[in-house]
Amino acid sequence: MWLSIPVALIFREQDSLQFLLSGAITGTVGLIAYFSTRKSPLVLNRRDGYAIVSGGWFMFSLFGTLPFLLTGSIPGFTDAFFETTSGFTTTGASILNDIESLSHGVLFWRSLTQWLGGMGIILLTLILLPFLGIGGMQLFTAEVPGPTPDKLHPHVKDTAKRLWFIYLIFTCSETLLLWAGDMGLFDAVCHSLTTMATGGYSTKQASIAFWDSPYIHYVITFFMFLAGTNFTLSYFAMHGQFRKVWENEEFRWYAGFIGGFAVVITAGLFFTGAGGLEPAFRHSLFQVVSILTTTGFVTSDYMLWAPWLGMLILILMFFGGSAGSTGGGPKIMRIVIMLKNSTQELNRMIHPNAMIPVRLNREAVEPGIVTNVLAFIAFYGIIAVISVLVMSVFGNDLDTSVGAVLATLGNIGPGIGGVGPVLNYAGIHVIGKWFLSFLMLVGRLELFTVLVLFSPHFWRR
Repeated sequence: MWLSIPVALIFREQDSLQFLLSGAITGTVGLIAYFSTRKSPLVLNRRDGYAIVSGGWFMFSLFGTLPFLLTGSIPGFTDAFFETTSGFTTTGASILNDIESLSHGVLFWRSLTQWLGGMGIILLTLILLPFLGIGGMQLFTAEVPGPTPDKLHPHVKDTAKRLWFIYLIFTCSETLLLWAGDMGLFDAVCHSLTTMATGGYSTKQASIAFWDSPYIHYVITFFMFLAGTNFTLSYFAMHGQFRKVWENEEFRWYAGFIGGFAVVITAGLFFTGAGGLEPAFRHSLFQVVSILTTTGFVTSDYMLWAPWLGMLILILMFFGGSAGSTGGGPKIMRIVIMLKNSTQELNRMIHPNAMIPVRLNREAVEPGIVTNVLAFIAFYGIIAVISVLVMSVFGNDLDTSVGAVLATLGNIGPGIGGVGPVLNYAGIHVIGKWFLSFLMLVGRLELFTVLVLFSPHFWRR
């Protein structure tokens, strides 16, 4: 919060005191909590890890509302909590109708919530936990996205350092490239923070469509692609091990899905007269990468495209980024395992006595992981259907209900209907906003981390 104070001072704005007070309140509560529990046994098990992650994210969102409330940028607590939760969960769903009217300090804080949430605040604290005498593996497994978290180093602390270093390098690189284009330094910093987080918050109401610049569009597309890629592969690429990157089957499917959908939508836009070949390719590629990686930036209103093209965008909302990326959604790895298991099931019916395992990267996937993936997909679908019904109860039409649920559960941001790419969530019922905030948290922590807390068996010793 205090990082916004220099921004407010540079632009000679009057909300430095509010940021100072917000940080002071948060810090004071944190110190009270620390000193009142410091003599407790420092023994952490898996159950504690899940409880801390889920409770921690709720607290981050709760205290993250202070800058919005104290500056008067978002006067209502429900709207402030929704905006903050959307930030920390990197969803990008907003209730703001006039983003440009916000101060630079508030805009920076808004972007910073997504940058912190992108890699995970819990993951950052893994660097500090060893100093407290706590092992952090339980938090790592609860926090890192994907069915099988990759470690770049045997020690979790060193893994966290490497991940944050890559994250920082990419963020700074994008900032410099955007600044070299038609984007000012402040806007370049904010958009780099939210791009690498696959968050989608923009400093402009029109999002990236505000800049009619192919250069800016392609730069952001490239870094959205990087942000949606497994950061372990980015680590290998930075060390020149490009063969490891291409040999990764999930990466090839990830690139293949993007390329395939982009080509089809480009052809659709071009032949329906929606623009020339280059603009059609640029806008289709941008929107495909933005939706698939769950970033949520927009350069074009896809609701105005041909209906079947809009349906392709809707299908992309079920994908998500790679495992081990900052992207939300079900993740490419789960989609691939589900598709492979489905095709292998057909082979098992033909050859009932044969042992036909699901293979990924030429290795057999453990049956437990396959079961976990299928359970995740089933839960995801069930939660989505029930949530659509809930949102319909609050008076939303079917398109808006489906769009809002898929966009928040998948941490995408823009949906369809009344929450489409050029609209927002300001008109959603107040209870609906709290429900969607819950979906954002459930989606960001990959369902089980939160849902397991509602199981009576989880709390039994």
